[in-house]
Amino acid sequence: MQMTEETLRGLFARMVGDEKHGWAAASTLHAIWVLYERVLNVSPENIDDPDRDRFYLSKGHGPMAYYAVLAAKGFLAPEALDTWRKWDSPLGMHPDHNLAPGVEISSGSLGHGLPLGVGTALALRAQGRSARVVVLMGDGEFDEGSNHETMAIAGRLGLDRLTAVVIDNKSASLGWPGGIAGRFEAEGWHASTVDGRDHDALYRAFTGESGGRPRVVVAEILPVEEGSAA
Repeated sequence: MQMTEETLRGLFARMVGDEKHGWAAASTLHAIWVLYERVLNVSPENIDDPDRDRFYLSKGHGPMAYYAVLAAKGFLAPEALDTWRKWDSPLGMHPDHNLAPGVEISSGSLGHGLPLGVGTALALRAQGRSARVVVLMGDGEFDEGSNHETMAIAGRLGLDRLTAVVIDNKSASLGWPGGIAGRFEAEGWHASTVDGRDHDALYRAFTGESGGRPRVVVAEILPVEEGSAA
């Protein structure tokens, strides 16, 4: 089916219930959609191909936008979204690689996604593959030391097929002097900061030259009115 922003929001809205991480999910919708629609080489047809691109949702405590995009791209039947929050649903409060089609990693514990992405990028390089690895994180994850360790090693090893997408809604408890992008740049990453709702700006940041370095795209996005899917 032809996918419009209105249709995508409709898929998101099918998941109803008492969800305390609704905004955490809504704030990721634009970035995930641009990745799956315009950037990543991954589909239901090549999900087992070792040369496919990988998308890791490190921000797994808010998976609703991820599920909506997977349904839009044919990994899930749209009707599966109606089972959200039911005890026997494959769509858990954190995504489960063993249950939800198209989900690459089980996630939700903060600080795990980027280390897994670095490990995957290293393995793909060792195998001579050119697949991309994209890890979507929340700004609150930078209170976890594991991210700073993997940030450093990725920069020093020049993992140019690795991209970190950081949804920056100013929720980090500590913050970073000079901004999140500056923290990555200090470790040798190519960094861009864009409007997290601007699809063209996101696409350019995801696909521009990185100079042989890992790439980080900081998507700035602040809350909107109650009940909006951002």
